[in-house]
Amino acid sequence: MGLQRLLRPKSIAVVGGGVWCASVIAQAEAFGFAGAMWPVHPTKAMVGGHGAFPTVEDLPAAPDSAFVGVNREATVGVVGTLARIGAGGAVCFASGFSEAEAERTDGARLQDRLIAAAGNMPILGPNCYGFINALDQALLWPDQHGCAPVDRGVAILTQSSNIAINLTMQQRALPIAYAITCGNMAQINQAELALELLTDRRVTAIGLHVEGFRDLRAWEALAAAAHAQGVPLVALKVGASDQAQNATISHTASLAGSDTGAQAFLDRLGIARVSTLPDLLETLTLLHVHGPLHAPGIASISCSGGEASLVADMAHALDLTFPPLTPDQMTALRDTLGPMVALANPLDYHTYIWRDADRMAQAWTAMTGDGIGMTLSIVDYPTTDPSDWSCTVDAAIAAKALSDAPFGVVATLPELMPPAIAQQLAAGGVVPFHGLRETLAAIAAAQQTSEPHPSPVCLPGKSDADLVLTEAEAKATLSSYGVNVPRNFIAPSNNVAQAAATLKGPFAVKGLGLAHKTEAHAVRLNVAPDDLHAIAADIGTSTVLIEEMVTDGVVEMLVGVLRDPAHGFVLTIGAGGVLTEVMQDVTHLLLPVRAADVDTALGRLRSARLLDGYRGKPPANRQAIVDAVLAIQDYVLAHADTVGEVEVNPLICTPTRAVAVDALIRKA
Repeated sequence: MGLQRLLRPKSIAVVGGGVWCASVIAQAEAFGFAGAMWPVHPTKAMVGGHGAFPTVEDLPAAPDSAFVGVNREATVGVVGTLARIGAGGAVCFASGFSEAEAERTDGARLQDRLIAAAGNMPILGPNCYGFINALDQALLWPDQHGCAPVDRGVAILTQSSNIAINLTMQQRALPIAYAITCGNMAQINQAELALELLTDRRVTAIGLHVEGFRDLRAWEALAAAAHAQGVPLVALKVGASDQAQNATISHTASLAGSDTGAQAFLDRLGIARVSTLPDLLETLTLLHVHGPLHAPGIASISCSGGEASLVADMAHALDLTFPPLTPDQMTALRDTLGPMVALANPLDYHTYIWRDADRMAQAWTAMTGDGIGMTLSIVDYPTTDPSDWSCTVDAAIAAKALSDAPFGVVATLPELMPPAIAQQLAAGGVVPFHGLRETLAAIAAAQQTSEPHPSPVCLPGKSDADLVLTEAEAKATLSSYGVNVPRNFIAPSNNVAQAAATLKGPFAVKGLGLAHKTEAHAVRLNVAPDDLHAIAADIGTSTVLIEEMVTDGVVEMLVGVLRDPAHGFVLTIGAGGVLTEVMQDVTHLLLPVRAADVDTALGRLRSARLLDGYRGKPPANRQAIVDAVLAIQDYVLAHADTVGEVEVNPLICTPTRAVAVDALIRKA
């Protein structure tokens, strides 16, 4: 299904005679659309100053793109006619489709009828405003917007028409090449639209306001294509997934919240994520002017110690670092600034060189260098008379030219970056940033873009996973896939003689058939052989699991997998044991994972130092931990249609092995 004609039309039709339809024509004319415009209305001779055709069939040719501005019932018929005559695509403006599921006609939902009527003709919506193509000055848009014709720029895709309008009104020197709303996404999803935009080499970055992913394979294809073409993606993901949270019997379910799968999916795709609309705009500005950042550090320059301390504190919250100045930087700065300035990063250069654009450029250039992803000059331009601040613009552009390094000028308050100055900076290759917090968020996001994972996510089954295996059954199952478990024996609680004779103490004794054994005081550890009979009888369950204790543990880990219907299988790795929820030290991935993925995830944990040996303890066998995670994955992938949840907590990690001393499996 090609989208070329829909999004880059040479002719447009506007079906309907209301105010909205007249506005579509007015907006197209005001934007400079040079193609044919054909209104369609059964009784009006003129719509928006153009002669109208009575029906779609009366048009002089099949339009490349059509705005369907009639009621929802009539929309289905109009779309069917457009498809039949060979139109290139349509924007369906009317609401009341999938958002009104009680509406049924002839036993089928109205939206299903619309999709069927469209056939192979692409449609945007329903319940959407349409699109603005500022590169070709073509649009189907029934309201005001803030776009202007551009030669290259970013694309913004959102389901929300109102958010799209607001974003186009930005005054941040950000050229918007496309603004597209997709409404209900009855037929075309955001990933498919973004894939089409990648074919336009004038698009420098793509911003996505995402409510849900739906087709995971389409998003994987988008991420791979965007990475191959060097077009960065940034997402503002909102809303909760449909992740099943009914499995409250486990630690994993409480740790893997509704948004965990979405974040893990974006991480896997290498798509940067932001949390606010201003952050989205600032990140797109950075990506448009410079592109992704490939070094972790930042440098800051200001003529105020207050700003230097402010940026340091704010960056710390985002895990952004300020590399110390190198000897070469110190020498260059001392030569330029003299002996009165304390040299550091962040740098307060005072005002000794103010108005001397050449010396300012030399000092600012010295703050760039290896390991610094972005150098920032903090400048707030006054709303009264900014002429005395023109030296900062000249210095920033010169520093960018001298260093050929990422350079930005940031106003601590967004309104103190005048649009004209922002345009001048951007033209010189300097990123104009609006707002200090937003700037730091954008830098953090631009450091997130990475190569997508090469393997597609494992799609989960849909059957109800309502069978919970006993701990012994779960361990036996995982053991068959290579997970190391303690030697054990299941015995009646009143007859443990054979267990005592078979196993070597000390023992762990657990009651079987309980969801939360610890809370029920049904787990007893370090039980001596002489105490085994009394402890087993005191547990309170008819059957007990008796295991040989793991006595040389270095650290306790949690490894869990939870089925997320919206994103696949979420793998949670973190600090384990009875304090799992208190520690909240976890990281999340989507299956399948590679050994290197698991090892990297372990290194992200706050408790990673325990794995390497801490305060005289020996290190854990890290490879054994990785092998245990991969063995659990093997079980899940082999039973993806039926498994709902797997958890090992704790996985006791020793210098030689990793042992699953408790396990849970929930399956269909």
